[in-house]
Amino acid sequence: MNYFKQDLASLHADLVAKKYSAKELTQATLDNIQATDPEINAFLHVNADEALAQAEKIDQAGIADDQPLAGIPMALKDNLVTKNIPTTAASKILANFKPVYDATVVEKLAHANMISVGKTNLDEFAMGSSTENSAFKTTKNAWDHTKVPGGSSGGSAAAVAAGMVPASLGSDTGGSIRQPAAFNGVVGMKPTYGRVSRWGLIAFASSLDQIGPMTRSVKDNAMMLSAIAGHDDHDLTSSDKAVPNFAADLNAATSVKGMRIGLPKEFLAEGVSDDVKNAILAAADTYRKLGATVDEVSLPHNQYGVAAYYIIASSEASSNLQRFDGIRYGFRADDVKNLEDVYVKSRSEGFGDEVKRRIMLGTFSLSAGFYDAYFVKAAKVRTVILNDFKAILKDHDFILGPVAPTTAFGIGAKISDPVTMYMNDILTIPVNLAGLPGLSLPAGFSNGLPIGMQLIGRPFDESTLYKAGYAFEQNTAFHQEIPTLGGQN
Repeated sequence: MNYFKQDLASLHADLVAKKYSAKELTQATLDNIQATDPEINAFLHVNADEALAQAEKIDQAGIADDQPLAGIPMALKDNLVTKNIPTTAASKILANFKPVYDATVVEKLAHANMISVGKTNLDEFAMGSSTENSAFKTTKNAWDHTKVPGGSSGGSAAAVAAGMVPASLGSDTGGSIRQPAAFNGVVGMKPTYGRVSRWGLIAFASSLDQIGPMTRSVKDNAMMLSAIAGHDDHDLTSSDKAVPNFAADLNAATSVKGMRIGLPKEFLAEGVSDDVKNAILAAADTYRKLGATVDEVSLPHNQYGVAAYYIIASSEASSNLQRFDGIRYGFRADDVKNLEDVYVKSRSEGFGDEVKRRIMLGTFSLSAGFYDAYFVKAAKVRTVILNDFKAILKDHDFILGPVAPTTAFGIGAKISDPVTMYMNDILTIPVNLAGLPGLSLPAGFSNGLPIGMQLIGRPFDESTLYKAGYAFEQNTAFHQEIPTLGGQN
């Protein structure tokens, strides 16, 4: 099965026409993974038996025209809990954990009869920008195996980019869907906060986390988001707003004619590579040729986003990760003499350096005497950043900019410098702080590596982003490029 030449719609048409069965398609996907993943390291667990059994049931029931995702394989980031299937969050502390229930998004995809073939690698507890913080393996960029795939959803992005699966789910706390999508030349959507239920997502920072799809095309992405979005009684932060058929409007000749686009000068400032700047300016020209207006705008407080984010996210992480204590589930240290030993040794041995770093930073920010100086001030900065976005989006349909300042960097190049690594997310973090939707899609190449473009929209207006992304995609050929297997791009 060559997923580089097929999209979800063509796979569905083939399944309905019985060119192959869901079981045959699933087996071909598993063969893809077996052949390709030993080099890429995108998967932490492949649930072949369960996937084939599910496919057989789908074949027996038959696939109808109105089941566009039925029988199609996909992958899940390994911080989404899956019943009786290992869910580790790429951490030693959960190395042998098998949940007793499925995350809501997993249930929704199962209801759509999609087939989960495995769990993908990530930075431990989704804390990182390179997937080098995994306790188990380092995933490689599909385009160049000496480069990182981005993070924290690097496994999900690389699995799609390398042609192992047509779609996957990731999670985005400060750019963790969009940045790996950009680094791997695929499409990634971070939906509006509340658009998708977080029930069953192992929490990192609860006010920032959001689950979203990663695919090879905008239309595929839109189909996936429609399947996983919607209100969930298990998650009181999930919205009860109606979920559109995001892909339906993309069947016609989607137009951006008459749209106003904001291009923040801060997104093209010092630190953004020349190749990335040029790709974004070229994308702006493409939109102008399609009849849109592109204005230079300003996000003056964008520069404070990283500082505010790492205080807020780390504070929420220090609270969320208290549950991993070696008592109820997960890793427990040996050679303990008392209860305090259980807590201290289990957490010291079970968590990696980056997770410990963020727990310590968050605990400090929330401690007596520092709460007002750090956490409260960061929360106020968050509001100021949101107001900057509101001011632009009041008069513009969406905001255009790069996803990351550079293309993918080398494995090992930044892992020893946390601050440099944190700054890699400077263009994605503000979107999470504001709770807005952000779409990443391919917009060019630099030295054989993909450049990602980011579209940022109004709350719950993913439809406009998909229309704009689809229009760009139909007038460029970047999404049609594929990596050379072996990583020689």
